Amino acid sequence: MTLDDLFATILARKDADPASSWTAQLLAKGPEKCAEKFGEEAVEAIIEAVRDDKAALTSEAADVLYHLLVLLAARDVPLSAVMDELARRQSQSGIAEKAAR
Repeated sequence: MTLDDLFATILARKDADPASSWTAQLLAKGPEKCAEKFGEEAVEAIIEAVRDDKAALTSEAADVLYHLLVLLAARDVPLSAVMDELARRQSQSGIAEKAAR
């Protein structure tokens, strides 16, 4: 499964019955709840990285990516916009990109 596939599945669940889908439940609770869940998963990934537990970090990283995509969907930000921004940044050094912010 690619990130595009996962994002398409998440978008398809936006109008689903919240009783039938965890993704639909998250989206029904609104962007603020989606952001909270993303933050929780990010913290869990940080903890596993510090512990150097590669298996747990792998699992948490998958959760982070999923919850980021849910948050993007909740705010109607297409994954393609994020990918375009990454491509734009690839054309310049990280130091120059940071200085431009």
